[in-house]
Amino acid sequence: MRRPIQDSLTIIAGLLSCISLSAQSQIVESLNRYGTLDSWSVRQIKESGLIGGQTKYLYEFYGNRDTTATKEPFTAPEGYLWRTNNVMAVVAGITKTNNTVFPEPRDGGYCARIETHIETVKAIGIINMDVVCQGAFILGTLNEPIKDTKNPMAKVLYGVPFEGRPTALVFDYKADVGHEAIRGTGFSKLKNLGYPDYPEIAIILQKRWEDEEGNVHALRVGTGIERITENVPDWVDGHRIDVHYGDISSEPFFKDYMGLNNNPERAFHTLNGKGDNVIVSEEGWAAPEEQPNFMIIKFISSCGKAFYGGVGNTLWIDNIRIEM
Repeated sequence: MRRPIQDSLTIIAGLLSCISLSAQSQIVESLNRYGTLDSWSVRQIKESGLIGGQTKYLYEFYGNRDTTATKEPFTAPEGYLWRTNNVMAVVAGITKTNNTVFPEPRDGGYCARIETHIETVKAIGIINMDVVCQGAFILGTLNEPIKDTKNPMAKVLYGVPFEGRPTALVFDYKADVGHEAIRGTGFSKLKNLGYPDYPEIAIILQKRWEDEEGNVHALRVGTGIERITENVPDWVDGHRIDVHYGDISSEPFFKDYMGLNNNPERAFHTLNGKGDNVIVSEEGWAAPEEQPNFMIIKFISSCGKAFYGGVGNTLWIDNIRIEM
């Protein structure tokens, strides 16, 4: 016969389990609701006069298509977990914007157009820069304003805490891909690199933990990664990227880009318990039955490192949902 304390602990464990399941359900519901991409908002920002003083528009996929004139940093409303890399930068007092993700009409609603393009910044006698900008629609955060071009991967915090085990990432898409990769860092002339570049879409589940020094480690729990390597001129509805659990490195479908992410130039970053921005060291594959505690989703128009990309690559996406 159980003692009262054992009964109490069992009840508490059950309640905590229900709370956890409810939290994951709320995250999935929010991602799927905003994933229709039919709701969006516009920030109208006037750039600094030194670089031309143009009025630019930054789009985000929540809201009622309202336009707000502002220079305030982006703040996500409650429940909005997606983020574009449409961003405002303030460097040495100069305000500049970049928009690579756009709403576009589709079937009475809207989809998102994600593109790789060249952003030019000119001020006579002071600045003359051409930068290759990759479009991205991600689950996570990108804090504003951007203050420099150093370590660009550290500025994007991919993913959210998540303990579920999704079966697939599902979405509609079409694509114009394979444009020649160009290097454009802003510090030298644009350089054609002689190889094609492709969009990449990923859903990744990790088990993360932090050591006493504040370093963040991870095991790869679930993997679903695909590169779009052919033009897709007509919409494909309900495309699935299945999530595979455990070590997939010996599976027949495995490709190098699906492997563990330990390249410092592409590694994921996070804030540790001290609030420091650190690299997430993905150190191995988890057992297939392991429970994740973090989920990353990304739709990017170029698969190379920052400031490298196939200018002209365009990925259209719509009706994104997580299948559990």
